[in-house]
Amino acid sequence: MKNVTEFKVAIPQSVLDDLKSRLKNTRWPGEAEGSGWNFGTSESYLRELSQYWANSYDWRKHEAQLNKYPQYIAKVNGTKIHFQYIKGKGKNAKPLILTHGWPDSYYRFHKIIPLLTEGEQSFDLVIPSVPGFGFSDKVALTSEAVADLWKALMTENLGYEKFFAAGGDIGMGVTKALASKYPNVVAGVHFTDVGYPMGQEDPSTMTEAEKQFAGFVQQWWYSEGAYAMVHATKPQSLAYGLNDSPVGLAAWILSFVNAGATPELLEQAMGGKDEFLTNVMIYWVTQTIATSTRMYKVDAIAQWSGAQQLQKSNVPAGIALFPREAQFPQEWAERSVRVVSFKKMKDGGHFAALEVPTIFADEIRTFFTVLNNP
Repeated sequence: MKNVTEFKVAIPQSVLDDLKSRLKNTRWPGEAEGSGWNFGTSESYLRELSQYWANSYDWRKHEAQLNKYPQYIAKVNGTKIHFQYIKGKGKNAKPLILTHGWPDSYYRFHKIIPLLTEGEQSFDLVIPSVPGFGFSDKVALTSEAVADLWKALMTENLGYEKFFAAGGDIGMGVTKALASKYPNVVAGVHFTDVGYPMGQEDPSTMTEAEKQFAGFVQQWWYSEGAYAMVHATKPQSLAYGLNDSPVGLAAWILSFVNAGATPELLEQAMGGKDEFLTNVMIYWVTQTIATSTRMYKVDAIAQWSGAQQLQKSNVPAGIALFPREAQFPQEWAERSVRVVSFKKMKDGGHFAALEVPTIFADEIRTFFTVLNNP
């Protein structure tokens, strides 16, 4: 490995003490009687969660869990990149870089690490924190720029000639850019979503299934897409409150999780209550909520200005469409990637690696193993 140093998560106790004080001194806004989740995050639920966070949640326990697997810091083209790097135990382990999205973090994949590094059909897992998230540099970059860093990390810092890549949400955009720009080194890609119609498509070129999907997305955008519009237009205005209030931060992230899961599935959707809070904690202790949301703005500027116009990739792509994701048709995916496997999964949602890790890991292993052994 070149220009790489070991890393451990070690948050000062003063940060944890300050967090507990802020939780206990929250100024609650109140909510309309019987409103539940209809106006946003439920205050009654959030009060219970905050009490648990302040009095029962054990960061040190989860910090030790984060440090269970090897972590490193690499300087990649001048940017500090934090990443986990776990070698597969099989004789012919293949390199695989996994990219998270928002509002999660590299922690999205912690449950599948043992599932993908054990056995003969194993992988060398590289799980970085996207710049602006967690323990990487606090800078917001476009998805294409992050893809450039990932290519350099894998080939220059870690020395791989070819590698696989997978991701969802923001990680989808990064992985798609990797495949488009670097087909000579990216041997295969896997997605759980492939982007959404944004009104730029010519309707005459769309199938009936694509038109129905576009109609669904438009309706969803009006009812649930406020977070993305704020991130892509006024992220700095939002950041002051989220960086100052842990309850505000949790409430905003819960609003997004709730969009893909009914209230009774809310904690399950991110793997459990402690898993949800650990993910929120990574934003809190690193103060990266501002730069993470800012990525939406820089990506939007690049896309609408024409600076980011990726060509359709010819790299073999697998897609796992989980039931609580937006149900896009295969032909929509084929507009941007070369689909060689399209599977509709039986269980799980947006954070499948946290919610149904065995199902997700089995799909990843099967796709890349078959791809590598036609």
